[in-house]
Amino acid sequence: MVLESLFNPFVIKKRPWEIFMAGFLYSIVGLLLSYLVFREIAGILMVFLIVMATIPILYTTIKNEEELDLKYDQEWVLLKEHTKVLIFLMFLFLGITFALVLSYVFLPEAMVHSIFFLQEKAILNVNNNVQGGAVQFNFFVKIFINNLKVLFFCLIFSLLYGTGSIFILTWNASVIATAMGNLIKLELSKTASLVGFASISSYFSAATFSFFRYMTHGLLEIAAYFVAGLAGGIISIALIKHNLQNNRVLADALDLILISLGILIVAAWVEVYITPRFFM
Repeated sequence: MVLESLFNPFVIKKRPWEIFMAGFLYSIVGLLLSYLVFREIAGILMVFLIVMATIPILYTTIKNEEELDLKYDQEWVLLKEHTKVLIFLMFLFLGITFALVLSYVFLPEAMVHSIFFLQEKAILNVNNNVQGGAVQFNFFVKIFINNLKVLFFCLIFSLLYGTGSIFILTWNASVIATAMGNLIKLELSKTASLVGFASISSYFSAATFSFFRYMTHGLLEIAAYFVAGLAGGIISIALIKHNLQNNRVLADALDLILISLGILIVAAWVEVYITPRFFM
């Protein structure tokens, strides 16, 4: 397909900034097509179109990682290679998020509501679920359990579909972009009410505040989801290729799952104890 041919999956791990542009382009195209073709379900269709565009690159990448399990015996070498993939996946996530934040902020209000209605509803449900966490430790446990559910589904989706976790992660990117875009608009409205207009510096200030408000812990959460998704994808491809009897594959996947759990604990701690101190 045309979008797939624009980026070379065999060299993109060495040039992760290209996947940022890929995520940005896929998101803009998916958003516009979903709104023009099926406006009533634009929010979820946009996610599917973005996922469809990313699958060829992701499948090739995960397939190569599974082959590395059979090539190398030293775990630190494998983890070094997986780190390159994680960086490239994070750039993909940031590209998708950046495109959707810009769309949320600058598109007409009616169009934004039509496209991001499901995402806004999801944010409202999350806020209702985490309210009442007056005791920080209880709030920490609640946040961690919610994130653990997402990680579990990333693992299962990747196990069943190979690259299935990208659907959950793209959906999360659209929800985070909605939250960030809404915060940017809120900060700009505050500035406009005080100054009378929204200057370029106001846009920059609002965007910076919004980015760090959600990404201080959000990047850690997404990294954990990607690591779990990579583990599930490696197991899935190993099953297809009948390589699962190799203990190296299973050991590597287990290490990735344990690492993802560790990252998720840190992410929940940052969200509960660090982010509120600076961005509330």
